[in-house]
Amino acid sequence: MDDRNNTIAGWVLAGCGAALGLSIVGGMLFEGHRPEKMGYPIEGVADDSGGGAAPEVAIETLLPTADPTKGQQIFQKCAACHTNTQGGPNGIGPNLYGVVGDNIAQGRGGFAFSDALKAVGGKWDFDKLNTWLTNPRKFAPGTKMTFAGLGSAQDRANVIVYLNAQGSNVPLPKAAPAAAPTGSASAGGSPADKAKPTTDDLANKGAPASGAPSQDLKATTK
Repeated sequence: MDDRNNTIAGWVLAGCGAALGLSIVGGMLFEGHRPEKMGYPIEGVADDSGGGAAPEVAIETLLPTADPTKGQQIFQKCAACHTNTQGGPNGIGPNLYGVVGDNIAQGRGGFAFSDALKAVGGKWDFDKLNTWLTNPRKFAPGTKMTFAGLGSAQDRANVIVYLNAQGSNVPLPKAAPAAAPTGSASAGGSPADKAKPTTDDLANKGAPASGAPSQDLKATTK
């Protein structure tokens, strides 16, 4: 009986060993590797990796038509830290009255600006304000500003023109003039109009051809 049990146990151990061996061999043969480029390109679908990202809109092109009323609504996100009235107090952030065109990280009623923002220097022109509102931490790494930024260029333009109306009034860029339509009167008329014969073109001003009868009615044959 003991010999039978030993035989069964031996076969069980042998089976387990064989299964383990097959598992190891199979894993070596069919080892998976992550492909260098995931998936397959689909025609007509934009690549989100950054290479095909749309170019950033220049803020100067949006300011002439920006809406300060909408900017005031968006500024409510900033009102927890900033005031923007003349003589208003500083809060977590400085008072922003007259900030457009002012020196960066200076004045503002003695507000304690971060060294990171002081190191930027210059003035708060439209371009710098746009960059700051896009991503404050990227504009001045180490700034105490915790606001994540405004992703919409139009929202930033609206906020900038609103802040500009609060004691700054820096002249906004002028909107580009609309191009005249092709073929308009100001461009000298359309090609079709230029091709039409005029009264002068229809008049026979050329000299008679050689041998042609005279146009003088008195010069008849006698």
